[in-house]
Amino acid sequence: MRRDDDEGSVLLLTIGYAMLAIALILVCVDATSLYLAQKRTQAVADAAALAGADGFTLSAAGGEPVAELTRDGVHEQAVSITAAYGDMAVVAADTPDGRSARVTVTTRWSPPIAAMFVPDGVRLEATATSRTALR
Repeated sequence: MRRDDDEGSVLLLTIGYAMLAIALILVCVDATSLYLAQKRTQAVADAAALAGADGFTLSAAGGEPVAELTRDGVHEQAVSITAAYGDMAVVAADTPDGRSARVTVTTRWSPPIAAMFVPDGVRLEATATSRTALR
């Protein structure tokens, strides 16, 4: 004689796996959002560094043209680029050697789904360097 005391256990397993699948999908959505926000922050830092490297002053030294960067020029150019993105801010913009522009940009990311677990969001930061040259 066979006993049927395992009846209904398939339904519990199905509900458990469905909840696990939904939780996995939600985590993947948040992780993808974080990845895209970091890529966007890096792209803005790259654009700001490139603009900063284009903000050189041209002078002549020994009959040769020389392009020199200043901290104020790099900072001004970087701020003008990041102004187009309301949530981005320039942390640092300088020229370490007078020929390169180094810009650090920051933003705050909040997860779209799990915001209750990270109420203040996560601070993202990206640094980019661009070099100016005359040929």
